[in-house]
Amino acid sequence: MDHSSNVCRGAALQRPSLVGGRGLRNQMNLSQSLCVWSVAVALAAAAVRAESVRTYCTETPLIELQQRFVDMRFGMFIHFNMATFQDREWGDPAGPVEAFSPTGLDTDQWATAARSAGMRFGCLTTRHHDGFCLWPTKSGGDSVAMTSHKTDVVRAYVDSFRKAGLSVGLYYSILDLRGDVRHFNVTPAKIERIKTELTKLLTNYGDISFLIFDGWDAPWSRISYDEVPFDEIYALVKQLQPNCLISELNASQYPPSALFYTDIKSFEQNAGQELPRESELPALSCVTLTNGWFWKQGDENRPLKSAEQVVDAWLRPQNERHCVQICNAAPNREGRLAPNVVARLKEIGERWRHEGPMSKLSPATVITTRNLAARRPIHAGESPDTRGPDLVNDGDFGNSWYLPSGRDEGWIEVELPAGTSFNTLVLSEPVGRWGDYRASRIRRIVFEGASDGGAWRELATTDDTSPVRVIPIPRTTARRVRIRLIASADTPHVSEVGIYNEPDRKLSSAPE
Repeated sequence: MDHSSNVCRGAALQRPSLVGGRGLRNQMNLSQSLCVWSVAVALAAAAVRAESVRTYCTETPLIELQQRFVDMRFGMFIHFNMATFQDREWGDPAGPVEAFSPTGLDTDQWATAARSAGMRFGCLTTRHHDGFCLWPTKSGGDSVAMTSHKTDVVRAYVDSFRKAGLSVGLYYSILDLRGDVRHFNVTPAKIERIKTELTKLLTNYGDISFLIFDGWDAPWSRISYDEVPFDEIYALVKQLQPNCLISELNASQYPPSALFYTDIKSFEQNAGQELPRESELPALSCVTLTNGWFWKQGDENRPLKSAEQVVDAWLRPQNERHCVQICNAAPNREGRLAPNVVARLKEIGERWRHEGPMSKLSPATVITTRNLAARRPIHAGESPDTRGPDLVNDGDFGNSWYLPSGRDEGWIEVELPAGTSFNTLVLSEPVGRWGDYRASRIRRIVFEGASDGGAWRELATTDDTSPVRVIPIPRTTARRVRIRLIASADTPHVSEVGIYNEPDRKLSSAPE
């Protein structure tokens, strides 16, 4: 399978896809010598990069798919895997596969309970962080095929939920402790295994509405989007199922006001990740009925989250901000929901009824490719002591560079390899990070580009004051990119700058 194609070939052959390619809600006004051999190498590398730019194609625009997702409002997270049988939150990767042994698996009961709560979808943990697969994979990983009962839990789940009229989502962890897919231990063979497993999940179980990825570019897994290349995985998913949305649990790493490496912004509420008050992006928020994600022995006698808390404190206010709530109801070791969980879901359904579609979303650009500015040579017109401009392209949104006190204007300049093409510019400002930084301190941003020895030309200008400015531009080529800042208040900060070569976005008709 060619994962670097830049041609829309039709859904029957390649199942191509789309990434949303529109601007954020406030529309932007776009208006050193090297020796001969190193120049040749750089130009050759640039040519390869240009040729490998993908085209994401789909039959349905991303904004419509996102709207369908948020319109569901409420769904069931189902954490059921090896950890269920070990009283752990992460399964023991050294434990025997035979430990996974549900004695009364009843996925019809899960679906019935979800409907009683007014839920519209489910999402099953097909592979959690320990790496055990709930379907009989032939990828080489540990799976239900190695157990005595050999039950395909994924098949049972999708069949039951579809029969009940519910949409189907799947969860998949990139981190795999059984398969040693860990930071500094990722190999091409392990990446191919991930692709093989995802291909199976997306070709053998019908239409999948969304995938939730976890254990990827997280501070506790540390597997970066370069080690397991995000754009390749994204392209594969969209190639196989162009209507399948991707939700990456990366809110701890990326600002909440932009869609970095995700179609749907995700917030793990149990980990303290809160939906912003002013959120306008399509989002989901994860909560649990029990104290943990997986069922523990004794949970049948422990208190659960109340229906009042789930509905009034979480679901209704989140729905008002384009956020779907995904409430975890963990099955026990039998493979059934315990009576107290079933009863609580029914109470939730008695307290809440689906209120129809949400208000209309505004289009937002999704970032899927690597930041071309990351760790490149960078300069500034002026910097305060200890705060060099390298802090704005180090990949850490927790760091920032700022204009020295009293300066109204300044600039940052990034050097790129010769012939670098790009079409998306991003600047992140740490609005809200400190008590005295409640609003933007930058009145205007001007992006300029130049080739070697060439004059500066304007690429884009924005007066937007959002915390993250995302500006699509016509695809261009430059050796240097300069960002000029005009301040509206003293000491404006910049946390990160981004330069991306995002794939073209095209609609394609399904084959007859």
